[in-house]
Amino acid sequence: MNKPLLHTLEPNAVEVVIRRIEDAEVDEMWSFVGKKKQQRWLWHAIDHRTGAVLAYVFGRRKDEVFVKLKEPFGITRYHTDHWGAYARQLGPEEHNPGKHNTQKIERKHLTLRTRIKRLVRKTICFSKCIELHDIVIGLFVNRYEFGLSV
Repeated sequence: MNKPLLHTLEPNAVEVVIRRIEDAEVDEMWSFVGKKKQQRWLWHAIDHRTGAVLAYVFGRRKDEVFVKLKEPFGITRYHTDHWGAYARQLGPEEHNPGKHNTQKIERKHLTLRTRIKRLVRKTICFSKCIELHDIVIGLFVNRYEFGLSV
């Protein structure tokens, strides 16, 4: 007996909940492509209340990359570490630096490093090109955080 590949839902069986995210945890995670001098950073933001990933972006450890991550949201409070880009790009009323409010995102870092060998600091498994590096990590995030099929 063949199982159907696509599952359909009745429109009345789906509940859509839209809520505004007020607080987000934002952090960056280091990795490299080819050699350790070619750094690649994964920046991501999660909902401070639920831990759900809101967005992610790849780039260097520069202010412009954080601005790309920050732009599409109307978040009023950011919980970050004490890195300078956050202090430069966020006003004091919207910035709450400190490790005590970034525990959920740091836990996500550990999960990513455990599941994706390319993100481990001392490894023999690394990416040779930026595109493939971003694709592998992006596929993982899309599958396990957003529930999208890949």
